[in-house]
Amino acid sequence: MKKVILSVVFFAAIVVSAHAQRFAYVDTKYILEKLSDYKGAQQKLDDQAALWQKEIDQKNETLKKMYSKYQAEEFLLTADLKKQREDEIVKAEDELKDMQLS
Repeated sequence: MKKVILSVVFFAAIVVSAHAQRFAYVDTKYILEKLSDYKGAQQKLDDQAALWQKEIDQKNETLKKMYSKYQAEEFLLTADLKKQREDEIVKAEDELKDMQLS
């Protein structure tokens, strides 16, 4: 008898908890588009992102030029100068990676 009562109570608890679950969809894009401050902030964010991307592209171009110059002069450089140029290229690559990750 206790098992039957316990089973009924357990089943009732499951049914009640199933009805308690509610799902909703919030269109945040619609809400944010209606806020005037959001539009200004989004524009500033887009401008800053474009500026950072431009800086990254410039550093990448500089790095490519450094590497090309190194390859062209590699046979004429002494071992110390080769090591120095390689270190400069590695340092520039690390700076570029740091800029891309932040």
